[in-house]
Amino acid sequence: MSLQERTYSILVVSAAENFNTNLASLLPESFYYPIRTISNISSIRRAIADRPYDFVLINSPLSDDPGIRFAIDVCSDRETVVLLVVRNDIHDDIYNKVAIHGVFTLEKPTSKPTMAIALSWMISSREHLRHFEKKTLSIEKKMEEIRIVNRAKWLLISELNMSEPDAHRYIEKRAMDSCSSKRCVAEDIIKTYTERNRR
Repeated sequence: MSLQERTYSILVVSAAENFNTNLASLLPESFYYPIRTISNISSIRRAIADRPYDFVLINSPLSDDPGIRFAIDVCSDRETVVLLVVRNDIHDDIYNKVAIHGVFTLEKPTSKPTMAIALSWMISSREHLRHFEKKTLSIEKKMEEIRIVNRAKWLLISELNMSEPDAHRYIEKRAMDSCSSKRCVAEDIIKTYTERNRR
């Protein structure tokens, strides 16, 4: 899927109406959807609990909190890219606190072109995270298959007195003969001996 075909969900946390209006012009709904705007930290926790967001953009300070701790907390979720917009006189200090947690920062006042560039960086970062999510899922799936095949092997060893290499070959051969995966064969073996042992 190309970037033009993707949509990114975004949570904007900002109490400044002018900032929100200018930002809205950079967020076409064909590319960013849903877009939710919240003005304070106390409402954010519910919004994050309702659904995950690709991007969280925080215009600090908020009416009830600077938003810095929240930015760090949200960034600990592997799926979310966070941008914290802070005053230029405190930017360097805030950057040093949050960058190690993966939070992007931007000085304000800022311009529309600069914000557009920041959004493009966030997209690149989100796509990078998506790549690792797929890789992680693939590894987890492979590990689960190994656990299932090992369980089936131990059942063959204990029920049929096979050696470990023989049990391994048995599963591989059955998978080849039946044109199915080792996992399917292993699940079938587990089901067979589990049901047999219940009788």
